[in-house]
Amino acid sequence: MSRFAFERPVHCRRLPLFLTCLLVLVLTLAGGVPDRANAQSNREPLQIPRIEEPIRLDGRPNEAAWQRIDPVPVVQYEPEPGASPSEDTEIRFAYDENYFYMSVCALDSNPDGIRANTLYREGLNGSDHIEMVLDTYNDNETGLLFTTTPTGNRRDAAISNDASGGGIASGSWINVNFDAYWSVETVVNRRGWFAEMRIPLSSLRFDAEVGRVVMGVTINRKIARKNERIVFPAIEPDADWAFLKPSRARKIVLTGVESERPVHVTPYALAGIEQNQALRTAGEERYVKEQTMPTDAGLDIKYRIRDNLSLDLTANTDFAQVEADNQRINLSRFSLFFPEKRQFFQERSGLFEFRTGGESRLFHSRRIGLDQSGRPIRILGGARLVGQLGEWDVGLIDMQTAESRSLPSENFGVVRMRRQVLNSYSNVGGLMTSRVGMDGSYNVTYGIDGLFRLVGQDYLSVKWAQTLERSLVRSGTLTAVNSGRVSIELERRRRQGFGYDVFLTRSGPHYRPGMGFVRRTDFAALDNTVSYTWMPGENSSLLRHTIELNGYGFFRNSDGSVESAAVTPSWAFTSNNQASGRASLSIQRETPRDAFTLGGDTPVPAGQYTFATGTIEYEMSSTNLLRAGTQLQAGSFFGGRRFSAQITPSWRLSKHLTLEGTYAFNYIDFPERSRQFDSHLARFRIRAALNTAVSLNSLLQYNSTANQVSANTRFRYNFSEGSDLWIVYDEGLNTNLTRRAPTLPRTASRSLMVKYTYTFHF
Repeated sequence: MSRFAFERPVHCRRLPLFLTCLLVLVLTLAGGVPDRANAQSNREPLQIPRIEEPIRLDGRPNEAAWQRIDPVPVVQYEPEPGASPSEDTEIRFAYDENYFYMSVCALDSNPDGIRANTLYREGLNGSDHIEMVLDTYNDNETGLLFTTTPTGNRRDAAISNDASGGGIASGSWINVNFDAYWSVETVVNRRGWFAEMRIPLSSLRFDAEVGRVVMGVTINRKIARKNERIVFPAIEPDADWAFLKPSRARKIVLTGVESERPVHVTPYALAGIEQNQALRTAGEERYVKEQTMPTDAGLDIKYRIRDNLSLDLTANTDFAQVEADNQRINLSRFSLFFPEKRQFFQERSGLFEFRTGGESRLFHSRRIGLDQSGRPIRILGGARLVGQLGEWDVGLIDMQTAESRSLPSENFGVVRMRRQVLNSYSNVGGLMTSRVGMDGSYNVTYGIDGLFRLVGQDYLSVKWAQTLERSLVRSGTLTAVNSGRVSIELERRRRQGFGYDVFLTRSGPHYRPGMGFVRRTDFAALDNTVSYTWMPGENSSLLRHTIELNGYGFFRNSDGSVESAAVTPSWAFTSNNQASGRASLSIQRETPRDAFTLGGDTPVPAGQYTFATGTIEYEMSSTNLLRAGTQLQAGSFFGGRRFSAQITPSWRLSKHLTLEGTYAFNYIDFPERSRQFDSHLARFRIRAALNTAVSLNSLLQYNSTANQVSANTRFRYNFSEGSDLWIVYDEGLNTNLTRRAPTLPRTASRSLMVKYTYTFHF
């Protein structure tokens, strides 16, 4: 019985020789390395109790069924790894024929100190919280993350690549735009806070063998004011985000479970009004307002074909409710990368990841249904299949877009396959994409990749890809070298001690992935980082600090000359209250052969430039109700001088209202060329929530280089999982009203849309 009482209230004929030799060497070496799986995986799986009595989901785990279940053992993850938690925490698991349950009794000796800062869905904002990772595929690599706070706020995400490859901000291994069907209720009283979580088994992708399911689970409780994290199972903090790694999960068993194969049918209806300014020529050029009243309807269907294989179908897809992109100022000669936010592409999106260095990748789903400027193109329909076939992870996408002003109607196809080899932390696979236009154009890409754990936390990854394009295929000039890209990376994934990351890549001049993202081509590059991280201990005000030295060089294939190079020493720290900072000095060389512009009208001539930039960053603890991050940069810049400053304040006025802002200023002066450039970027966001179902998100942005103010306001009523009412208002204002021939109108565009979706479960 629990002691807690409750108060009631094609031309590539063969692989390049060096790559073939490398793969043979890797397989030979890796074959001799034993599978050193985490100790949690080697322990006897934990049998989860099956219950027959109903659980009333009210945030009070006081049913007799809960009292008969023993809580799992928990320990500190930080600040004192392995120590007993400072606050009593009881976590229990159960399941029945339809649901997987978790209950949490998060006792607190100072209930007034419980941080419950927001009701806005998807937001944590320094709140106390509980996170559960379920490795439903039992592959030690992917997982589903379910998070709740004392206010009952929910956040879900999909984890890939065993939570490795950069921090959460990088988005390289965590997909926060993933959405699942599940429920949670919470209660806060003078003893602490309590939660009950219920996840339909139909929302989990697992493979049941004769009614037996093996998954992995990790749980962590964050006590914000103490910066204490409590975990199950006992996980050693020897790598970044170790408490979210599926490979560290404790194996659990559910028996007598038959995987359901539900069908979720989600139709939508949309109506609204749009106003746009069109340029007309009738004696003189001038803008004319055009008004339309669009109406539309479409359908999404989700069906589980097998236990771990699901199919999504879509017809006349619309993404009116998708949040607007954060505007940015581009101070380089390369394209900016913007993440995917559309829900249809989110489930197991990590499976389709094929990175070829930095943000460059062979496949980027934003190339489907959006043009280069980010304007939407109608998606007539499509299908998406993800899951497992035997030992293989499989993903397929096929989408058809309508004709637009700048592009013909196109078909987009993606095939991805990957499987584990040698040990639980190594895999090989391949990816192929095709982009075929109704005008006869086409672009085809294909590639193979492998990730191999050599020993301990040392990993080797190898990728090779080639692209084929109609015009170049016809010319007969394509080879595996000039239209291919190969990358090799050797890294040590660790949280403290010595670390390194060595990355080599070569890209041919005709490497053009039609569904991918690349910053540059026709180069060879070497990027090295060495670092050392200390954990000073409990007597220090610092949780950890790191010294790092990074150096890279990009060399032109044609003559071996330097295109870009830099060396950057830095020091970074994280304090015990989770404040963080970084100081760095970057010495950089750039040799552009073509002139480019900054801010649209400030030219930077071709030439050779060497310059240095110092950067200081500081971010206050996320547990503060009023907090801010700052960044200062100063130094030389392409033959001139540069000063940049950015501040990102946020203020949680209550659990119902949060205000966030960003202001970024850049001043660049080229005295010898008598030119200067300054830019201002301001962003103001309001996150308001009446409760966890009714919310408002308003984003106002000003970009001086684009001479535009934009507003995006989204009201959401989430009356049940998969069923929503959206009211979305967008407006764009021109700020350059002194321009002549023709004069710009003050309002560039305006729209008000109402979208209603409802999910039928069969």
